[in-house]
Amino acid sequence: MVAWSWGWGGFTANWGSWCVLETLGSPGGIWSSAQELAQEIKAFLTGVDPVLGHQLSARDHARCGLLLLRSLPPARAAVLDHLRSVFDDSVRAHLATLDDSAVAGPQHLRAPLPSHAPAGGPGLEDVVQEVQQVLSEFIRANPKAWAPVVSAWSIDLMGQLSSKYSGRHQRVPHAAGSLNELLQLWMGCRATRTLMDIYVQCLSALIGSCPDACVDALLDTSVQHSPHFDWVVAHIGSSFPGTIISRVLSCGLKDFCVHGGAGGGSGGAGGPPPTPSADVFPSTPAVPGEKRVPKIASVVGILGHLASRHGDSIRRELLRMFHESLAAGSGGRGGDPSLQATVPFLLQLAVMSPALLGTVSGELVDCLKPPSVLSQLQQHLQVFGREELDNMLSLAVHLVSQASGAGAYRLLQFLVDTAMPASVITPPGLAVPDAVREACDRLIQLLLLHLQKLVHNRGGSPGDGVLGPPPPPRLVPFLDALRSHVGELCGETLRLERKRFLWQHQLLGLLSVYTRPSCGPEALGHLLSRARTPEELSLATQLYAGLAVSLSGLLPLALCSCLARVHAGTLLPPFTTRLLRNLALLVGWEQQGGEGPAALGARVGEAVSAQLPDLAPLLLHPEEEVAEAAASLLAICPFPRGALLPAQLLSLVRAGVSRFFASLRLHGPPGVSSASRLLARLSQASPAGLKAVLQLLVEGALHRGNAELFGGEGEGASENVSAASSGSASAYLLETNRRHTAAVPGSGGVWSVFHAGVIGRGLKPPRSARCRGAEEVAYNTQSLLRLLVRCCSVSGGTGTGDCWGAPALSPEAAKAVAVTVVESVCPDAAGAELAWPPEDHARTTVERDLRIGRRFREHPLLFELLKLVAAAPPALCYCSVLLRGLLAALLGHWEASRHPDTSQSPWQLEASCALVAVMAEGSLLPPTLGNMHEVFGQLAPFEVRLLLLSVWGFLREHGPLPQKFAFQPDRGRFARDFSREGGGAGGPHLAVLH
Repeated sequence: MVAWSWGWGGFTANWGSWCVLETLGSPGGIWSSAQELAQEIKAFLTGVDPVLGHQLSARDHARCGLLLLRSLPPARAAVLDHLRSVFDDSVRAHLATLDDSAVAGPQHLRAPLPSHAPAGGPGLEDVVQEVQQVLSEFIRANPKAWAPVVSAWSIDLMGQLSSKYSGRHQRVPHAAGSLNELLQLWMGCRATRTLMDIYVQCLSALIGSCPDACVDALLDTSVQHSPHFDWVVAHIGSSFPGTIISRVLSCGLKDFCVHGGAGGGSGGAGGPPPTPSADVFPSTPAVPGEKRVPKIASVVGILGHLASRHGDSIRRELLRMFHESLAAGSGGRGGDPSLQATVPFLLQLAVMSPALLGTVSGELVDCLKPPSVLSQLQQHLQVFGREELDNMLSLAVHLVSQASGAGAYRLLQFLVDTAMPASVITPPGLAVPDAVREACDRLIQLLLLHLQKLVHNRGGSPGDGVLGPPPPPRLVPFLDALRSHVGELCGETLRLERKRFLWQHQLLGLLSVYTRPSCGPEALGHLLSRARTPEELSLATQLYAGLAVSLSGLLPLALCSCLARVHAGTLLPPFTTRLLRNLALLVGWEQQGGEGPAALGARVGEAVSAQLPDLAPLLLHPEEEVAEAAASLLAICPFPRGALLPAQLLSLVRAGVSRFFASLRLHGPPGVSSASRLLARLSQASPAGLKAVLQLLVEGALHRGNAELFGGEGEGASENVSAASSGSASAYLLETNRRHTAAVPGSGGVWSVFHAGVIGRGLKPPRSARCRGAEEVAYNTQSLLRLLVRCCSVSGGTGTGDCWGAPALSPEAAKAVAVTVVESVCPDAAGAELAWPPEDHARTTVERDLRIGRRFREHPLLFELLKLVAAAPPALCYCSVLLRGLLAALLGHWEASRHPDTSQSPWQLEASCALVAVMAEGSLLPPTLGNMHEVFGQLAPFEVRLLLLSVWGFLREHGPLPQKFAFQPDRGRFARDFSREGGGAGGPHLAVLH
């Protein structure tokens, strides 16, 4: 138990030993007599009370040693060696108490301590406290003499205690577990906590002068008792990070050099393990069969524990070691082995500790960016063999796949930039050696291969989860870090740079499979919304082809996410335009049957047809390019297989009509092709769609906002001017008159008001001149009529009896146009009888007739619409009220005219000719009466009135009723045979003409 013994004669003979007290700075005094000192020494050596003769207790024996230590410092080796057993008993008693508390449960239900428990265990805590007080006094009095001795003793004792009790008690976690658990256990023990405080006091006393003695003892003990001792190094490292971190890394590097990176043992620097002995603190592992852990594992555990609070210090030390190894040059085979092994050591360290990898990954790119560093690294690695280089390359690939955080994307960009082939446009100073570029190229290829294996095998082996729930998929930190950089990766891919876009395109596919279903639709949406050329668009088709098998519903999800971003305003209009145009291009490839991704085009068509409610509002987008691109897409995309819902159909029709007039206003007739095709397709979708398209087109063309496109004038323009100039009273009177005249007035009633002007102010001001040229108006009108004809054409019909091969118009469609025209021109006359009343009836409808005439004068398009209706008999019959009102207005004008010829009323002359021609075209008049308008220009106004009265009379006798038309199969249309009607050829109604 005692390393050396004292003889009574030896002590009395060597009186000079007493002088040591002053040199060692002992705070204790000298005994009054040598006899008392001899008794204390005898009691300490034998463990028997010299006075009473009984055996000393552990507490009394320890206090006897402390008393001897205070009075005779040369006995410190023997006393400190004895105190080891005191701390051992205290630790054993503490662990026994923890074991009993774990089994017995709560405090009030615990059984008494077993008989085999140390008798003086609980009472040794005060002795431990006394030991700390005595040693602290010695250290404070003379730190240079006592601190190295006491620190070596305390640190070695902690190592022995940690190794001895590791795995022997159920409350002591294994060394391979968390350092935090070990710290919590040992710092909760009074004995080990006291030893830690003593060592920290010694290190604090010498930290400013020479801490090597304390630190060397710490590292020597760490090598001997690792990994059970790592908790001590980690705790001390938290208190003295600058000193401990560098020493731990240096020790780990030396062990790495000795064992060739295999970490063969935890002994000293290459030395054999200590020989087993019968000591209570064996240096061999306490657990039978346990393999010795390499020193690098201890370094990883210690630094990993310190990384949370001292990450900056660790990062600086690691980067310093790296730069020092490169600055030393390649070194050759005869160079410093520690410098040569620094890079492999750091790689192995990062592989074993994700915490350390995360610590340095943020600055790794900045560290490697200078070309000189890469050149030095390439020269530094030249001395390694091929097998060693392959191993380091594999470690580098694994490290990149484990990189996380913001540094992962920067690291990827650095590798890709470095691996790019040399270019003539490379800025000066950025040239990379070919060997470095080839190495990065190989690293990227191996990285992609490694990621592919991780992604497709991340679910575990086939047998996993057979007896229980399947394990969660393995995480790939590198791909997790790239989730937020999908947009940047897509942008880099679309640059189509050599090799670069191929690597990043493959990485996008792996990322999409790994994060399914989130990143796949996002990546496809980015490619579709950013591709500007067919070559760039092909990247989206290739990505879809690679993911369609493993990701179901990829395209609908991508389209939904893109449209959600559009409506949320996060997708800018230029990208929205590209998205819609690219989708239209893909659908067009499918329909044209030419070269292109036919399979993707069909899927795009299905996905677009499912998103019609979200696409329809884009036709009204404030950005013209977005609206036009949406019209182009909807014009060619297939509609759902089932019938469109009424709400969807109506919203599409409304948006399409608005798009048509907006395009006509901004771009003229050449810009309405997409909107025209869309409306034509909607009109063919269902009868309700046809009716909605025709109705909204006619109403829109006659609307005051679009009237000037077709040569018309804004409704009520002069009335608004008059009302604004006449004050509030006149405006109120005008509104009152309008309200009263909404009812059908009686003949000569007091409410028959003619709005020809304002009393006291004269007639209304003349209409403003038309702002558009005649050619433009004609061009716009023909565009509208062409669309109406296309919508009204009979499905499958290509011609009629017309020699020009004009398309056959559907009578039902023409009837819808006629009804809409009537409702737009004179809503109060809608639904009126088709039969032609006597001439005297016109006296009761003067105001309505004047309003109809005024609308025809304001909208020249009405005559063109009547011609369209007339081309599909008997649809013109449903415009009878308009024809009658216009004819009555013209009769009133010619009757009141006092000019010698009709040339003084050009519009009335033109309207009279057009009216007769339209009725003849619609088979409401026989040929002879239908051609009388050819002589109107040669007659006087009263003569024109007489001829128009003949037309009135004929129509009264032969009313424009649809029942008088019969379908002629040879011509494929309805026609009227006047020969079968009595006097149908004209008869007495031709007398005036003759």
